[in-house]
Amino acid sequence: MHPVRIWDLPTRVFHWLLALSVFGLIVTGTLGGSWMNWHMRLGYAVLALLLFRLVWGLIGGHWSRFASFLYGPGALLRYLRGQSPADHSAGHSPLGALSVFALLFILLAQVGTGLISDDEIATFGPLVRFVSGETVVAATGYHKEVGKLLILGLVVLHIVAIVVYRLVKRQALTRAMLTGDKHLPVPVPASRDTLGTRLLALSVLLASGAVVWWLVRLGQVTY
Repeated sequence: MHPVRIWDLPTRVFHWLLALSVFGLIVTGTLGGSWMNWHMRLGYAVLALLLFRLVWGLIGGHWSRFASFLYGPGALLRYLRGQSPADHSAGHSPLGALSVFALLFILLAQVGTGLISDDEIATFGPLVRFVSGETVVAATGYHKEVGKLLILGLVVLHIVAIVVYRLVKRQALTRAMLTGDKHLPVPVPASRDTLGTRLLALSVLLASGAVVWWLVRLGQVTY
């Protein structure tokens, strides 16, 4: 077995911060009332994290890059039949890749609609004034009804997948996302995870936060 650094530190930190933030969004959105202030803040945090991940998917460690888990239909079928090459399970498997892309897309849609949603009580997104009333109604309906259920469904599927991999395939996915390393039967390229790449990731995260701050301020500026 070959120990390989699969998940670089920035990817692991992103993963756990996103998990905590999404959990917080679900809780605060359900509680409502004064908790909606925290719901909005967590939404901004999730948007910053997603922007970071989109950039890190292009310049991050080998197995964090989107190019490493872009699979075609044939690769997915071979994986489901148990015929995939070993390196297809080093990072995100073909099935896991679908889950990752679905989660990124649905979370982007959720925070995007949140920016232009209005609960007609006391909470509204910072960009509401830039869209029509019909768009606000449609975005609010999706955000509160459809998007929330989709996220809950993906969270449940993610937890089920972790349990199945642990019990059936004897693979501890959570441990790899904590330590960054996997023990694999074949040698594969390791993800670069140095002080330099970590400082680069920090700069990308700060830039992502600055973009979100600018968006929020954009809706608050009066002309």
